[in-house]
Amino acid sequence: MAEAVVFLPGMMCDARLYAPQLADLSRDHAVTVAPITQGERVEEIASGLLDVLPGRFALAGLSMGGIVAMELLRRAPDRITRLALMDTNALAETPQSAAHYEPPIIAARAGRVDEAVMQMVRPEVLAPGPGRMQVLALVRQMAADLGAEVFVRQARALQRRRDYQAELRRCKVPTLVLCGAHDALTPVKRHRFMAELIGHARLDILDDAGHLPTIEAPEATTSALRDWLEMPAPGGAAEGRP
Repeated sequence: MAEAVVFLPGMMCDARLYAPQLADLSRDHAVTVAPITQGERVEEIASGLLDVLPGRFALAGLSMGGIVAMELLRRAPDRITRLALMDTNALAETPQSAAHYEPPIIAARAGRVDEAVMQMVRPEVLAPGPGRMQVLALVRQMAADLGAEVFVRQARALQRRRDYQAELRRCKVPTLVLCGAHDALTPVKRHRFMAELIGHARLDILDDAGHLPTIEAPEATTSALRDWLEMPAPGGAAEGRP
């Protein structure tokens, strides 16, 4: 049977972020979207997930979900059969960049979740075109459904996250690094850097997407993920082994 696939959504997103991929991949894979809404540290979120996820699984994370995926790789490399990192960032926040989370946190605590999210996901981080506003509307709806407490917890976790460069250098499983060409939040150059750290990773840049390619360019993203699920283990090593 095909290996199980676990998707981790981005900040203030839920399974709707992966709706096109779930509809396609669920035909021949056991597919799960795991929430990353609990815990004020990435380590806490990952620890809670490891208690409920399958024994071994293919892991794909987008944005904050990619950061949690790297923490899962750090904690349990033998449980991860392959890794997909999408529109994410392996670097820790600097004191200066961590401070940028404070105004949105203040807005969320005041009940202005929509304002807080729009400070984090501005229109220019998505690909231009008629679909941009529809994508933003979905982001705002997911955020409204998750609420202010989740926003504050996730923002705090991102502020305090560690650097994952060492984990990527040690990664031995089939790996996809994917990014939308128009992503102004986690730009292409960061993904080239991550792919170089891993060495054997496949790098895909999607021309018609920005920070949320799963819903901006769903067919291209699903195709890249299907190719990833067929990638052989690098160097003939056993999948999931460091």
